Parts: sequence; C-alpha cells; structure tokens
Amino acid sequence: MDSSTIYVRERGNLRRVSDIVLAQPKPVSSCRRTNPFVLRKEHFIFTYNAEGSLRYTTKSLFDITLLFVADNIHHVDSLVGFPEQIGDRLFAAAEENRIFVNPDISPKALQLFSDAYGEMVLGSLCLRNRFPLLHERMDEIKTFHSLKCLDLFGCRLGDDHEMFQHLTSSSLASSLIQLFIGGNSLSDVGVQRLTAPVRMMKKGLGCLQFLDISYNPVSERALRYLTCLPKLEQLDVSGTSMTLGRGLKSTMWDLLGLIYSEKPMDIFDHSRCKTQGWAEQVNICTLIKVNTK
Repeated sequence: MDSSTIYVRERGNLRRVSDIVLAQPKPVSSCRRTNPFVLRKEHFIFTYNAEGSLRYTTKSLFDITLLFVADNIHHVDSLVGFPEQIGDRLFAAAEENRIFVNPDISPKALQLFSDAYGEMVLGSLCLRNRFPLLHERMDEIKTFHSLKCLDLFGCRLGDDHEMFQHLTSSSLASSLIQLFIGGNSLSDVGVQRLTAPVRMMKKGLGCLQFLDISYNPVSERALRYLTCLPKLEQLDVSGTSMTLGRGLKSTMWDLLGLIYSEKPMDIFDHSRCKTQGWAEQVNICTLIKVNTK
C-alpha cells in the first residue's frame, strides 16, 4: 500500500487526501525504516502455552484499525454517528496511547469525543481545592460541555475569572444542574458578573437547580442577581456575609421562592462529589484523578 496516499469516504463519495501527515510509529530498537502500514509489535498478542513456550496471535483487523485511528485522532473531523461502543473503545485506545497528555492534541481530541458522546465522556467533574489544575488545564476542561455537575469549590476564582464565560456558555446551558463555587473569594460583584449573560441575554445556566456560593463574602444584594435562574431549587449561603434572621428569610422567599432549611441539605455534602465518565481514568496530569475524600 502506498503510505503517501490516503483516501476518505464522505457522504458516499471516495476522495483522495494528500495533505494529511500520519502519526509516526513508536520508535523500535532497529535500524530498519518502519512504515505505519506494516504490522508492528502492538499488532500481536503474546501469550505462553502450558509448556512455557511463547506464542503469538495477530490482533483482529478491527483492533489494528482502532489503534491506527487512535494514533491519528487529531485528523478525525467528527465521531458523530458512530456507535457508543466504538467510541468507548476508541477513547480507551487513545488514552492507552497517551494521546491526552499531549498538549498539542489533547484539547482537540477531547472536544471530538465530547461533541459526539456528551456526558458519557464526562458527566460530573470534581476539582474541589484543585486550583492549580483548573488554571493549567483550562482548555481541556472547556471541552466538557455536557457536565451535569461541576465542583469548583476553593479554586480561587475571584470576581473576574475566565471560567465564568464557560459556565454561562450555550454549550453548558442545557446540561449543568449542580454548580459548587463556594470558597472562591467571590463577592457581590462576582455574582453580578457571573449572571450578567443570563440576566441580559438569557444565555446559560437555564437548567441550574443547585448552587453553592458558601464561604464567600457575598451579601443579600447578591440574591437579586440570582433571580434569573428559573429552575433554582436549593442554594447554600453558609459562611457568607448574610445574617440569618427574619429579614433574610423574607428576602430569600420574596426573590427566589426558597425557604430556610434547619437540616443541612444532602446535595451540598461533599462526600457525594465524584468524577464520572470515560475521562474519569484519563491521566491528564491528574486532572481527572482528583481526591474526593
């Protein structure tokens, strides 16, 4: 096969592509030149029989093709329409080949999978007190646009963090249900900025039901900026500048239709926080493998 010529099928038509550079095979201890289309060591399965002799069998064409696509995932335009089972195995192959630790490829690869498989890639992400990872891997985090739960407690967001724009983006508008942004030195100004796109353009956070803004220096003034959240059911304002009393209870009811709960709400118990999805095991500089204890 001519390795310099590549054909792709689009909408039932076969066309030639000449500007794609395939990923080079992994280095081997040999002075011979290698070809990406020639069978390599990873194309075989090695086992020992009962007598202790080494035996090998060739992997299936499907498995070899899967490895080839994983190695060249950055050339794939879309995975939309491919079965979930294929996507799951392709994601695992890409992770095994350390595709997601390559800063040049990782964001595009994660975006590719997220566009096609949504919350199956990552439906819940806990980065509680992991502010270095948030800042170092912001591009990768932004590719997870089907998150239902996002915990950013203690991530030093402040009042004007670039994460605000992502939180109110159209990509998360129809998915994000739980958001934890407590312990972030967030003031009334920060809450105002966070909700500005929602209040002014009806953009983002349309499905948000549970919000944690605890242990931030916010006052009752911040509650006015939360009236734009139509589905808000539970709000944690513990450890804020608000003083519990008749006035706060009345304001909370008048503005948000919420009542004070003497019993702590289970949803705000951190022990239930966890990361879920295919990307749970992805080792992006320990981005996903966070300690949730």
